[in-house]
Amino acid sequence: MRAGFAALVAAVFLAMPVAAQRMESESERSEAASAPGAVLRGLDKLSGVAQDLNLSVGETQPLGRLQVTLGDCRYPVNNPAGDAFAYLVVRDPQSEATEPLFQGWMIASAPALNALEHPRYDLWVIRCTS
Repeated sequence: MRAGFAALVAAVFLAMPVAAQRMESESERSEAASAPGAVLRGLDKLSGVAQDLNLSVGETQPLGRLQVTLGDCRYPVNNPAGDAFAYLVVRDPQSEATEPLFQGWMIASAPALNALEHPRYDLWVIRCTS
């Protein structure tokens, strides 16, 4: 039993440097830089027409009858071509609702995580622009 306990303790101590290295690499990956703009792709599900929107931060462009505003676009510092995520506000000016249809972060690699729920339009982030 002592041999098993000693082996367990040894394994824990030997794994500590690996865990420390993993924590450093996770913190490095979590650093993000803001970009001045983003490329978004919108799809009109009725007509099948896809449209790319090149937005600067703070800019609003139409997607059909919707208005899309880019609040920020961020990307990993160590991998500028990597996974972009953008803060978007989507409104329908023809609607009586005062709340936006969508307001939040959308991730390029996983658009379904926080998606625009609309019967006619889909919207997703392609990349940040510099």
